[in-house]
Amino acid sequence: MKAPTTETPVGAVPGLPPDLVALLSPALHPLCSALDPARGTRLFATGARPAHLFFIERGEAVLERPGLHGEVVVLQRTRRGFIGEASLQFERYHCDARVLTDAHITRLPVPAVRAALASDPAFASRWIGMLNREVRRLRLQCERLALHRVQDRVLHLLATEGEAGCYPVPGGLKSLAAELGVTHEALYRALAALEQAGRLKREDGVLRWVPLA
Repeated sequence: MKAPTTETPVGAVPGLPPDLVALLSPALHPLCSALDPARGTRLFATGARPAHLFFIERGEAVLERPGLHGEVVVLQRTRRGFIGEASLQFERYHCDARVLTDAHITRLPVPAVRAALASDPAFASRWIGMLNREVRRLRLQCERLALHRVQDRVLHLLATEGEAGCYPVPGGLKSLAAELGVTHEALYRALAALEQAGRLKREDGVLRWVPLA
């Protein structure tokens, strides 16, 4: 049986992730709530009226929808950042959102975010900047998936999205393989080859890039 989702009010600014403190309009801070959903929890469903946005602080979540042949197609994979923000301008969610690992998430009410964007120009400007950064990240992802060698995709990921050359893999290597568009067997071989060549280290769920001397 799946463990229940727990929820506690965030209330004051100290309870918010630093990213959100810097981004959000102050009027939104007390309206946020903290969630600790268990693996497999569905945050919202296709066709439902948007009620909340979700900021993934820890863990991993995906946006997904059924494919033409019954398979599940992942549209977005997030380890830190928003999911559901595209629904701000629509009347219905366009996909499902599901948590892949135990997570810590901040939930924001959609009507309040819409009102703050309309009334707080400084917040609206910061929000546009956040969306622009997400567009750049997605462009890098497209560039990465165009690389032919799995090893090159791994190194590109570490160089562009790692922090100080480190990239956490909370969902495990199978999740990372899906993100890189390869089989997990191909990823295992690529990581082993990079380790043997002294280009990468694996340490407690983190991939660490070792630059060339």
